[in-house]
Amino acid sequence: MKETAAVGHSITHRYVQAGALRMHIAEAGQGPLVLLLHGFPESWYSWRHQLTALAAAGYHAVAPDQRGYCGTGQPAGADVGAYTILHLSGDVIALMDALGEDRAVVAGHDWGAPVAWHTALFRPDRVRGVVGLSVAYRPRGSAPPIATLRSLLGETFYMVYFQQPGASDAELSRDPATSFRKIFYSISGDGPGMRPIPAGGGFLDSAADPAELPDWLSQRDIDAYVAQYAAAGFTGPLNWYRNLDRNWELTGPWQHAPVSVPALFLAGARDPVLSFISPDDLGTALPGLTRSVILPGCGHWTQQERPAQVSAELISFLRGL
Repeated sequence: MKETAAVGHSITHRYVQAGALRMHIAEAGQGPLVLLLHGFPESWYSWRHQLTALAAAGYHAVAPDQRGYCGTGQPAGADVGAYTILHLSGDVIALMDALGEDRAVVAGHDWGAPVAWHTALFRPDRVRGVVGLSVAYRPRGSAPPIATLRSLLGETFYMVYFQQPGASDAELSRDPATSFRKIFYSISGDGPGMRPIPAGGGFLDSAADPAELPDWLSQRDIDAYVAQYAAAGFTGPLNWYRNLDRNWELTGPWQHAPVSVPALFLAGARDPVLSFISPDDLGTALPGLTRSVILPGCGHWTQQERPAQVSAELISFLRGL
């Protein structure tokens, strides 16, 4: 399947066997490999602009649907414990192997950022450079994260709320078009942010429904996400959140460990994630940090809200390696 982009480069789709996982990928271009890892609730489609921009700049850009998502779906017989950071970063290495590449630059947005950071942390021999969007790298702390989040931000903080199996899965699946519309709008640079989840309410009760979509998001985009989520649903993606404490337990050997490979960080100035995962003093955790960029007026969905700026920063970073 091909999609023709305005810049003259096609996005093609195929399946590869990444270890034990049959993984759907979108790709464009030829040259050094750049892996683009999406966040929640997204898919390869969140990188549609960068795939063609990187191809035009001389790179082989590959955006997978990650474990549990969309065309890749859930591993056979998978339970919650099959979505740890070791599985997710292992999938990235397995994808490199499937593509016949020893090394790659790995970029990730939202949940994709921790996967990118940890892939670089675990396997610096395979990662030429790492880019995180929205979620800054913070080394493993001294306490399990859910108890910490619960004490600081309460039971209604979304990461704590998502720990309940089944509730948010059913809520988000009830009307996926409304789910995507409200989530994308609310924490974009055009939206009002998310309110606390009301007592007895659900996650979507904290989000606003726009009278009209912002310029960067079309009904066609919403329809694309709805279609891609139709088969696999939301449980696999939500299981990533349900491994936060397990991830902390598994990464004990990397307590306070820095990521040493060349790095770039990008975020929107209006991204609410910056309020609880601060990008301050990133140089200590990322000694190879080349640049930290905060995009004025941009919210959480960086590469979709500011596609040209994000693509330009990525290409500049790649050319500097």
